Amino acid sequence: MKKNLFLFLLTAFVTASFSQSKENYLLIGTYTDGKSEGIYVYKFNSKTGHADSVSMIRTPNPSFLAVSPGQKFVYAVHEIAKGGNGGEIAAFRFNTQNGSLTFLDQQFSGGDHPCYVAVDKTGKWVVAGNYSSGSLAVLPVQADGSLEKASTIIQHQGSGINKERQDKPHVHCTFFSKDNKYLFVPDLGIDKVMIYAFDEKTGKLTAANQPFAKSEPGSGPRHFTFHPNNKFAYLIEELSGTVVAYQYFDGHLNQIQRISTASKADTGFMGSADIHISSDGKFLYASNRAESNTIAIFKIEKTGMLTLIAHQSTLGKSPRNFNFDPSENFLLVANQNSDEIVIFKRDKKTGLLTDTGNRIKVGNPVCIKWIN
Repeated sequence: MKKNLFLFLLTAFVTASFSQSKENYLLIGTYTDGKSEGIYVYKFNSKTGHADSVSMIRTPNPSFLAVSPGQKFVYAVHEIAKGGNGGEIAAFRFNTQNGSLTFLDQQFSGGDHPCYVAVDKTGKWVVAGNYSSGSLAVLPVQADGSLEKASTIIQHQGSGINKERQDKPHVHCTFFSKDNKYLFVPDLGIDKVMIYAFDEKTGKLTAANQPFAKSEPGSGPRHFTFHPNNKFAYLIEELSGTVVAYQYFDGHLNQIQRISTASKADTGFMGSADIHISSDGKFLYASNRAESNTIAIFKIEKTGMLTLIAHQSTLGKSPRNFNFDPSENFLLVANQNSDEIVIFKRDKKTGLLTDTGNRIKVGNPVCIKWIN
């Protein structure tokens, strides 16, 4: 009995140690108008918080990335316009043995300056969001991971009260529901989260029964995510620096709260950017750029409502994007305008962040994704 218990404990210890020390691939999307040249791949150790460079592939302005469900393929926006003739979505094959990316093909994104790309749960459809054009496109995926020309392009209409930033539609995110039945599309220019019913067999998008959730005028919806329990959803609004909490059920959003991401020291424009929830559903994190350069940390109550508990300086400029590592022991912040990723240790009990002192030097980092 004692021998069996010892073997059990030894096996559990070895398994836990292996899990903690497991290295995962870190993919970094960038803007290439500065020091960067494309997509960078690192190996990240979830025990030590250190990252080692593995590979890089040259490609223009890959400012947002998406990984296929089987992790064999990576899709990147080319956030360009070609004189008003549109941006592109590029497809790459990922080699898990050596961490290299191989270019497959690229297709027109359906508009100018694509800033977001997502893959549906089947891996058969890629959806691009075009910021400058205020449009979105559905691109079929072939068996080898490459892309076909867009089968659907949807053009949003309208404007907002902020004449400088909301003169026309500006799609900023294309986010699939967990059941793959709906696509949620925050549009910064028209102050709406557009909601589409999605047919995973045909790739067709149609207006959902609730066709949109309206934001406060001038708020500028940007990024969107779901709570792990799928009962709540959350939207970050760039122009107002706020997070909106919703009750969620079968494609319907019911607003229950709108809360500021600002601290008492913040008096100007927040430029809020990204939003993520820990997998235990206890904490929500939101990034602020402009003069703030912070991560706002919220506790998620059982009701789905948020309580602000802290602000953490990102120790850099313009945290456009951030993400947990797969173990969620660390949170990595891509500080676009200070050319580095800052690695924070995350306390899973309190949600708070502390600086590890570890940095990844890369030009204009703006997207963090993982392959494990």
